[in-house]
Amino acid sequence: MKLKEKISHEEVCGQTFKIRVVEASEYGKAALTHYLYNHNNGVSQFYKKEAVHHIKRALEYKFPDENITSKVAEDALQYMLFDFKKDVPFPEPEKPIFKFIDLFAGIGGFRIAMQELGGKCIFTSEWDEQAKKTYEANFGEVPFGDITKDETKRFIPEGFDVLCAGFPCQAFSIAGKRGGFEDTRGTLFFDVAEIIKKKKPKAIFLENVKGLVNHDKGKTLTTILNVLRNDLGYYVPEPKIMNAKDFGVPQNRERIYIVGFRNDLGIESFEYPKPLNKSVSFEDIKEEKTVSVKYYLSETYLNTLINHKKRHESKGNGFGYEIISDTGIANAVVCGGMGRERNLVYDHRLEDFTPVTHIKGEVNKEGIRKMTPREWARLQGFPDNFIIPVADASAYKQFGNSVAVPAIHATGKEIIKRILAYVDGK
Repeated sequence: MKLKEKISHEEVCGQTFKIRVVEASEYGKAALTHYLYNHNNGVSQFYKKEAVHHIKRALEYKFPDENITSKVAEDALQYMLFDFKKDVPFPEPEKPIFKFIDLFAGIGGFRIAMQELGGKCIFTSEWDEQAKKTYEANFGEVPFGDITKDETKRFIPEGFDVLCAGFPCQAFSIAGKRGGFEDTRGTLFFDVAEIIKKKKPKAIFLENVKGLVNHDKGKTLTTILNVLRNDLGYYVPEPKIMNAKDFGVPQNRERIYIVGFRNDLGIESFEYPKPLNKSVSFEDIKEEKTVSVKYYLSETYLNTLINHKKRHESKGNGFGYEIISDTGIANAVVCGGMGRERNLVYDHRLEDFTPVTHIKGEVNKEGIRKMTPREWARLQGFPDNFIIPVADASAYKQFGNSVAVPAIHATGKEIIKRILAYVDGK
């Protein structure tokens, strides 16, 4: 087959044509985008074979009467390098000073922070398909999928400096055991530990919910620290509970950060960043323009929340909705339970109360509304040029599950300082 026109990245990755699901590799699109973003730094070798296979399948589907050889597919891949434009909101730094991988990547909170510090992301994984859409829209790369699969792990390159992971919290089966590496099997931390053991990055940067401290009566955190320190050979200072509100965003969000350095680096001290002592409040991130009526609560739903809260208060519980004042600090944004109802706000700018969605009753006239997805993005420290390509329900979930970018940035800065000091000292 002679290529009479260049086959673009958009044509293979986009909607010009689709490969039938039964013929498509779940790794193809991820491998292709990772190849294109790493073609000039030596990492592309880890992705080239699968990228060529992906293009070959795509071309066979588009040109069923042509003989598509691997050579043709490879030629098409090289054409893409000429046409490929990294025209995305958050491109990699032009002259990166370290490399990192982004596990359980979500929508890229770690990536934004680490790129701002001069990092080049050479591998990313995330299993949620909606989160992948948001990640691709902002960084141009499609994350690989389930990191618990050996097939996914085989794409992880060698030679990166920092492993970043906001892994979910799970209990370990350590009754009667020493709580070591083998005792974490079946949990997502085991997969993180397995990657650390094999790839031996200079540093690790883990984030988790505050509840990890007391999870399973403290056994979970004890096991994690034991594995990192004793089994894997990392200097790990005591983890720190960090609050997003201390780093410039008006959200009371506490998360545990775990930092570690490979023992042979000789790093024996680490200080987590100190609070910025910057005064912030909701009005700093509030929408400047009038918000759609769809975010305003109906009178029926508002009354339901009021009665629900009264019932809990009569039992001595503090559970229920909460309205954040313009000068107040938001509660932690979370994707489930009362996530949105715990962060209601007053906004009296609405003039047209005609519903645009199916609601019971009329729109409330007290100006009570939910925060918008963009406001949640700002509460997490995402810049306003961060693209939100998904429906509101998915957007709330994604920002609720994300890391707070400014806190990650501040901690990452201290990590990189020590890594660079080690490199300069060699």
